[in-house]
Amino acid sequence: MVFAGPGLLLIVLVAVALAFDFLNGLHDAANSIATIVSTRVLPARYAVLWAAFFNFIAFAIFGQHVAQTVGKGIISPGIVSDAVIFGALGGAITWNIVTWLSGIPSSSSHALIGGLLGAGIAKAGLNPVVWSGVWKTVAGIVVSPALGLALALLLVLIVSWAFVKARPAFADGVFRKLQFVSAAAFSLGHGGNDAQKTMGIITVLLYAHGKLTGAFHVPFWVVLSCQAAMAAGTLMGGWRIVHTMGSKITHLTPQQGFCAETAGALTLFFATNIGVPVSTTHTITGAIVGVGAARRVSAVRWNVASGIVWAWVITMPVAGLMGAGFFWLARLADRTWG
Repeated sequence: MVFAGPGLLLIVLVAVALAFDFLNGLHDAANSIATIVSTRVLPARYAVLWAAFFNFIAFAIFGQHVAQTVGKGIISPGIVSDAVIFGALGGAITWNIVTWLSGIPSSSSHALIGGLLGAGIAKAGLNPVVWSGVWKTVAGIVVSPALGLALALLLVLIVSWAFVKARPAFADGVFRKLQFVSAAAFSLGHGGNDAQKTMGIITVLLYAHGKLTGAFHVPFWVVLSCQAAMAAGTLMGGWRIVHTMGSKITHLTPQQGFCAETAGALTLFFATNIGVPVSTTHTITGAIVGVGAARRVSAVRWNVASGIVWAWVITMPVAGLMGAGFFWLARLADRTWG
Protein backbone atom coordinates (compact mmCIF):
# COMPACT_ATOMS: atom_id res chain seq x y z
CA MET A 1 0.00 0.00 0.00
CA VAL A 2 1.83 3.06 -1.21
CA PHE A 3 -0.93 5.05 -2.85
CA ALA A 4 -1.35 7.37 0.15
CA GLY A 5 2.34 8.04 0.74
CA PRO A 6 4.23 6.22 3.51
CA GLY A 7 3.94 8.96 6.15
CA LEU A 8 0.25 9.60 5.61
CA LEU A 9 -0.46 5.89 5.38
CA LEU A 10 1.18 5.25 8.75
CA ILE A 11 -1.00 7.95 10.32
CA VAL A 12 -4.11 6.48 8.71
CA LEU A 13 -3.31 2.95 9.90
CA VAL A 14 -2.61 4.14 13.44
CA ALA A 15 -5.97 5.96 13.36
CA VAL A 16 -7.68 2.77 12.14
CA ALA A 17 -6.02 0.81 14.96
CA LEU A 18 -7.31 3.32 17.51
CA ALA A 19 -10.76 3.09 15.89
CA PHE A 20 -10.62 -0.66 16.49
CA ASP A 21 -9.64 0.01 20.10
CA PHE A 22 -12.61 2.37 20.44
CA LEU A 23 -14.93 -0.30 19.01
CA ASN A 24 -13.37 -2.82 21.37
CA GLY A 25 -14.37 -0.63 24.31
CA LEU A 26 -17.83 -0.07 22.80
CA HIS A 27 -18.33 -3.76 22.05
CA ASP A 28 -16.94 -4.99 25.38
CA ALA A 29 -18.42 -2.34 27.68
CA ALA A 30 -21.02 -4.93 28.59
CA ASN A 31 -18.31 -7.12 30.07
CA SER A 32 -17.48 -4.43 32.63
CA ILE A 33 -20.93 -3.05 33.43
CA ALA A 34 -23.54 -5.74 32.68
CA THR A 35 -23.54 -7.23 36.17
CA ILE A 36 -23.56 -3.96 38.11
CA VAL A 37 -26.32 -2.58 35.84
CA SER A 38 -28.47 -5.72 35.85
CA THR A 39 -28.37 -5.90 39.68
CA ARG A 40 -29.51 -2.24 39.74
CA VAL A 41 -26.56 -1.20 41.87
CA LEU A 42 -25.60 1.56 39.44
CA PRO A 43 -27.50 3.19 36.56
CA ALA A 44 -25.97 2.52 33.14
CA ARG A 45 -24.90 6.13 32.53
CA TYR A 46 -22.82 6.11 35.73
CA ALA A 47 -21.61 2.53 35.29
CA VAL A 48 -19.88 3.37 32.00
CA LEU A 49 -18.11 6.33 33.62
CA TRP A 50 -16.92 4.06 36.43
CA ALA A 51 -15.73 1.40 33.98
CA ALA A 52 -14.09 3.87 31.57
CA PHE A 53 -12.02 5.45 34.34
CA PHE A 54 -10.57 2.11 35.43
CA ASN A 55 -10.10 1.07 31.80
CA PHE A 56 -7.89 4.11 31.32
CA ILE A 57 -5.70 3.84 34.41
CA ALA A 58 -4.94 0.15 33.84
CA PHE A 59 -1.64 1.05 32.12
CA ALA A 60 -0.27 2.22 35.48
CA ILE A 61 -0.78 -1.23 37.02
CA PHE A 62 0.05 -3.83 34.38
CA GLY A 63 3.16 -4.43 32.29
CA GLN A 64 3.21 -4.89 28.51
CA HIS A 65 3.37 -8.68 28.25
CA VAL A 66 0.19 -9.00 26.19
CA ALA A 67 1.33 -6.25 23.79
CA GLN A 68 4.54 -8.20 23.19
CA THR A 69 2.61 -11.42 22.51
CA VAL A 70 0.39 -9.73 19.92
CA GLY A 71 3.21 -7.65 18.42
CA LYS A 72 5.71 -10.44 17.88
CA GLY A 73 4.17 -13.68 19.14
CA ILE A 74 1.38 -14.36 16.60
CA ILE A 75 3.11 -13.81 13.25
CA SER A 76 6.73 -12.99 12.58
CA PRO A 77 7.27 -9.20 12.68
CA GLY A 78 9.47 -9.55 9.58
CA ILE A 79 6.48 -10.08 7.27
CA VAL A 80 4.37 -7.30 8.74
CA SER A 81 3.44 -4.66 6.17
CA ASP A 82 0.82 -1.94 5.80
CA ALA A 83 -1.41 -4.35 3.87
CA VAL A 84 -1.13 -7.01 6.62
CA ILE A 85 -2.08 -4.52 9.33
CA PHE A 86 -4.91 -3.14 7.20
CA GLY A 87 -6.19 -6.68 6.68
CA ALA A 88 -5.99 -7.55 10.38
CA LEU A 89 -7.81 -4.40 11.47
CA GLY A 90 -10.36 -4.58 8.65
CA GLY A 91 -11.30 -8.15 9.54
CA ALA A 92 -11.49 -7.44 13.26
CA ILE A 93 -13.52 -4.23 12.91
CA THR A 94 -16.00 -5.83 10.48
CA TRP A 95 -16.59 -8.80 12.78
CA ASN A 96 -16.98 -6.50 15.80
CA ILE A 97 -19.60 -4.39 14.03
CA VAL A 98 -21.56 -7.46 12.86
CA THR A 99 -21.64 -9.03 16.34
CA TRP A 100 -22.32 -5.70 18.08
CA LEU A 101 -25.35 -5.00 15.87
CA SER A 102 -26.56 -8.56 16.50
CA GLY A 103 -26.07 -8.29 20.26
CA ILE A 104 -23.63 -11.23 20.26
CA PRO A 105 -20.92 -11.05 22.97
CA SER A 106 -18.04 -12.31 20.82
CA SER A 107 -14.36 -11.66 21.45
CA SER A 108 -12.78 -8.49 20.05
CA SER A 109 -9.39 -9.89 21.05
CA HIS A 110 -9.73 -13.08 19.08
CA ALA A 111 -11.22 -11.17 16.14
CA LEU A 112 -8.02 -9.10 16.01
CA ILE A 113 -5.76 -12.13 16.31
CA GLY A 114 -7.81 -14.01 13.70
CA GLY A 115 -7.58 -11.03 11.35
CA LEU A 116 -3.82 -10.81 11.89
CA LEU A 117 -3.37 -14.51 11.18
CA GLY A 118 -5.59 -14.36 8.09
CA ALA A 119 -3.74 -11.38 6.61
CA GLY A 120 -0.31 -12.80 7.49
CA ILE A 121 -1.09 -16.20 5.97
CA ALA A 122 -2.56 -14.54 2.86
CA LYS A 123 0.77 -12.76 2.38
CA ALA A 124 3.34 -15.42 3.23
CA GLY A 125 1.64 -18.74 3.95
CA LEU A 126 2.04 -20.65 7.21
CA ASN A 127 5.79 -20.17 7.64
CA PRO A 128 5.64 -16.82 9.53
CA VAL A 129 3.00 -18.06 12.01
CA VAL A 130 4.41 -18.20 15.56
CA TRP A 131 2.62 -21.34 16.65
CA SER A 132 3.57 -21.09 20.33
CA GLY A 133 1.77 -17.76 20.59
CA VAL A 134 -1.21 -19.01 18.60
CA TRP A 135 -1.66 -22.13 20.73
CA LYS A 136 -1.33 -20.02 23.88
CA THR A 137 -4.13 -17.80 22.58
CA VAL A 138 -6.30 -20.76 21.54
CA ALA A 139 -5.79 -22.33 24.97
CA GLY A 140 -7.07 -19.09 26.48
CA ILE A 141 -10.39 -19.59 24.68
CA VAL A 142 -10.97 -22.71 26.79
CA VAL A 143 -9.07 -21.88 29.98
CA SER A 144 -10.31 -18.32 30.66
CA PRO A 145 -14.07 -19.11 30.83
CA ALA A 146 -13.37 -22.36 32.67
CA LEU A 147 -11.21 -20.56 35.24
CA GLY A 148 -13.78 -17.77 35.55
CA LEU A 149 -16.53 -20.34 36.12
CA ALA A 150 -14.50 -22.28 38.71
CA LEU A 151 -13.50 -19.15 40.64
CA ALA A 152 -17.09 -17.90 40.57
CA LEU A 153 -18.36 -21.17 42.02
CA LEU A 154 -15.69 -21.02 44.73
CA LEU A 155 -16.52 -17.40 45.61
CA VAL A 156 -20.25 -18.14 45.79
CA LEU A 157 -19.45 -20.98 48.23
CA ILE A 158 -17.22 -18.73 50.36
CA VAL A 159 -19.59 -15.77 50.59
CA SER A 160 -22.63 -17.99 51.13
CA TRP A 161 -20.88 -19.62 54.09
CA ALA A 162 -19.64 -16.26 55.42
CA PHE A 163 -23.13 -14.69 55.31
CA VAL A 164 -25.19 -17.75 56.17
CA LYS A 165 -26.47 -16.15 59.41
CA ALA A 166 -26.74 -12.59 58.09
CA ARG A 167 -30.09 -10.93 57.48
CA PRO A 168 -30.86 -10.84 53.73
CA ALA A 169 -31.24 -7.05 53.75
CA PHE A 170 -27.83 -6.64 55.44
CA ALA A 171 -26.10 -9.01 53.00
CA ASP A 172 -27.73 -7.28 50.03
CA GLY A 173 -26.49 -3.89 51.25
CA VAL A 174 -22.94 -5.18 51.73
CA PHE A 175 -22.71 -6.70 48.26
CA ARG A 176 -24.20 -3.64 46.62
CA LYS A 177 -21.24 -1.69 48.01
CA LEU A 178 -18.74 -4.43 47.17
CA GLN A 179 -19.93 -4.47 43.57
CA PHE A 180 -18.31 -1.06 43.09
CA VAL A 181 -14.99 -2.68 43.98
CA SER A 182 -15.50 -5.80 41.86
CA ALA A 183 -16.67 -3.79 38.83
CA ALA A 184 -13.62 -1.54 39.16
CA ALA A 185 -11.34 -4.58 39.36
CA PHE A 186 -12.86 -6.16 36.28
CA SER A 187 -12.58 -2.89 34.35
CA LEU A 188 -8.91 -2.72 35.32
CA GLY A 189 -8.42 -6.22 33.97
CA HIS A 190 -10.32 -5.35 30.81
CA GLY A 191 -8.25 -2.25 30.15
CA GLY A 192 -5.04 -4.04 31.07
CA ASN A 193 -5.53 -6.99 28.71
CA ASP A 194 -7.54 -5.65 25.78
CA ALA A 195 -5.89 -2.27 25.19
CA GLN A 196 -2.50 -3.97 25.02
CA LYS A 197 -3.55 -5.89 21.90
CA THR A 198 -3.91 -2.66 19.95
CA MET A 199 -0.65 -1.41 21.48
CA GLY A 200 1.07 -4.47 20.01
CA ILE A 201 -0.41 -3.84 16.55
CA ILE A 202 0.58 -0.16 16.47
CA THR A 203 4.07 -0.90 17.81
CA VAL A 204 4.86 -3.59 15.25
CA LEU A 205 3.61 -1.19 12.55
CA LEU A 206 6.01 1.50 13.82
CA TYR A 207 8.87 -1.01 13.65
CA ALA A 208 7.88 -1.95 10.09
CA HIS A 209 8.07 1.75 9.12
CA GLY A 210 11.45 2.16 10.80
CA LYS A 211 10.09 4.57 13.43
CA LEU A 212 11.28 2.28 16.24
CA THR A 213 14.45 0.23 16.54
CA GLY A 214 16.07 -2.06 19.08
CA ALA A 215 14.26 -4.42 21.45
CA PHE A 216 10.48 -4.53 21.19
CA HIS A 217 9.00 -1.78 23.36
CA VAL A 218 5.77 0.21 23.35
CA PRO A 219 6.13 4.02 23.26
CA PHE A 220 4.29 5.82 26.04
CA TRP A 221 2.19 7.85 23.59
CA VAL A 222 0.93 4.57 22.14
CA VAL A 223 0.04 3.34 25.63
CA LEU A 224 -1.92 6.49 26.47
CA SER A 225 -3.64 6.62 23.07
CA CYS A 226 -4.83 3.02 23.27
CA GLN A 227 -6.05 3.32 26.86
CA ALA A 228 -7.90 6.55 26.02
CA ALA A 229 -9.51 5.08 22.88
CA MET A 230 -10.75 2.04 24.79
CA ALA A 231 -12.07 4.18 27.65
CA ALA A 232 -13.91 6.41 25.15
CA GLY A 233 -15.53 3.35 23.57
CA THR A 234 -16.60 2.06 26.97
CA LEU A 235 -18.25 5.43 27.66
CA MET A 236 -20.47 4.88 24.62
CA GLY A 237 -21.60 1.49 25.95
CA GLY A 238 -22.69 -1.63 24.07
CA TRP A 239 -26.29 -1.75 25.23
CA ARG A 240 -27.45 -4.68 23.13
CA ILE A 241 -24.75 -6.88 24.62
CA VAL A 242 -25.40 -5.56 28.15
CA HIS A 243 -28.89 -7.05 27.89
CA THR A 244 -27.52 -10.44 26.76
CA MET A 245 -24.82 -10.59 29.42
CA GLY A 246 -26.80 -9.11 32.29
CA SER A 247 -30.13 -10.85 32.06
CA LYS A 248 -30.43 -13.38 29.24
CA ILE A 249 -27.87 -15.89 30.59
CA THR A 250 -29.17 -15.90 34.18
CA HIS A 251 -30.79 -13.59 36.73
CA LEU A 252 -28.16 -11.93 38.94
CA THR A 253 -28.32 -10.69 42.53
CA PRO A 254 -25.73 -8.24 43.97
CA GLN A 255 -23.97 -11.14 45.71
CA GLN A 256 -23.75 -13.08 42.44
CA GLY A 257 -22.70 -9.98 40.54
CA PHE A 258 -19.84 -9.43 42.99
CA CYS A 259 -18.71 -13.06 42.69
CA ALA A 260 -18.86 -13.03 38.88
CA GLU A 261 -16.95 -9.76 38.53
CA THR A 262 -14.32 -10.76 41.08
CA ALA A 263 -13.78 -14.15 39.46
CA GLY A 264 -13.47 -12.50 36.05
CA ALA A 265 -11.06 -9.88 37.37
CA LEU A 266 -8.78 -12.48 39.00
CA THR A 267 -8.70 -14.46 35.75
CA LEU A 268 -7.79 -11.36 33.73
CA PHE A 269 -5.09 -10.29 36.19
CA PHE A 270 -3.49 -13.74 35.93
CA ALA A 271 -3.65 -13.88 32.13
CA THR A 272 -2.33 -10.33 31.67
CA ASN A 273 0.64 -10.95 33.96
CA ILE A 274 1.72 -14.03 31.97
CA GLY A 275 1.11 -12.36 28.59
CA VAL A 276 -1.88 -14.37 27.36
CA PRO A 277 -4.32 -12.33 25.22
CA VAL A 278 -7.57 -13.74 26.59
CA SER A 279 -11.10 -12.58 25.92
CA THR A 280 -12.84 -10.52 28.59
CA THR A 281 -16.11 -11.67 27.02
CA HIS A 282 -15.25 -15.34 27.50
CA THR A 283 -14.05 -14.71 31.02
CA ILE A 284 -17.09 -12.86 32.35
CA THR A 285 -19.50 -15.19 30.54
CA GLY A 286 -17.90 -18.19 32.23
CA ALA A 287 -18.14 -16.42 35.59
CA ILE A 288 -21.81 -15.50 35.07
CA VAL A 289 -22.62 -19.10 34.12
CA GLY A 290 -20.74 -20.21 37.24
CA VAL A 291 -22.76 -18.07 39.67
CA GLY A 292 -25.99 -19.09 37.96
CA ALA A 293 -25.13 -22.79 38.12
CA ALA A 294 -24.15 -22.42 41.79
CA ARG A 295 -27.80 -21.59 42.55
CA ARG A 296 -29.11 -24.43 40.39
CA VAL A 297 -28.21 -25.76 36.97
CA SER A 298 -31.62 -24.85 35.56
CA ALA A 299 -31.04 -21.19 36.51
CA VAL A 300 -28.74 -20.86 33.50
CA ARG A 301 -30.36 -20.39 30.09
CA TRP A 302 -28.14 -22.93 28.37
CA ASN A 303 -29.54 -22.20 24.90
CA VAL A 304 -28.27 -18.62 25.20
CA ALA A 305 -24.93 -19.77 26.63
CA SER A 306 -24.46 -22.34 23.85
CA GLY A 307 -25.16 -19.68 21.22
CA ILE A 308 -22.44 -17.51 22.75
CA VAL A 309 -20.02 -20.45 22.69
CA TRP A 310 -20.65 -20.96 18.98
CA ALA A 311 -19.77 -17.30 18.43
CA TRP A 312 -16.49 -17.94 20.27
CA VAL A 313 -15.71 -20.94 18.05
CA ILE A 314 -16.21 -19.14 14.75
CA THR A 315 -14.71 -15.74 15.67
CA MET A 316 -11.06 -16.47 14.82
CA PRO A 317 -11.66 -18.35 11.54
CA VAL A 318 -14.28 -15.90 10.26
CA ALA A 319 -12.19 -12.85 11.23
CA GLY A 320 -9.22 -14.62 9.61
CA LEU A 321 -11.08 -14.99 6.31
CA MET A 322 -12.13 -11.35 6.51
CA GLY A 323 -8.54 -10.34 7.31
CA ALA A 324 -7.30 -12.19 4.24
CA GLY A 325 -9.99 -10.49 2.15
CA PHE A 326 -9.02 -7.03 3.35
CA PHE A 327 -5.34 -7.87 2.74
CA TRP A 328 -6.05 -8.72 -0.92
CA LEU A 329 -8.21 -5.60 -1.20
CA ALA A 330 -5.23 -3.54 -0.03
CA ARG A 331 -2.95 -5.30 -2.50
CA LEU A 332 -5.42 -4.64 -5.32
CA ALA A 333 -5.63 -0.95 -4.38
CA ASP A 334 -1.84 -0.80 -4.27
CA ARG A 335 -1.55 -2.20 -7.80
CA THR A 336 -4.31 0.05 -9.09
CA TRP A 337 -3.19 3.37 -7.60
CA GLY A 338 0.37 2.70 -6.43
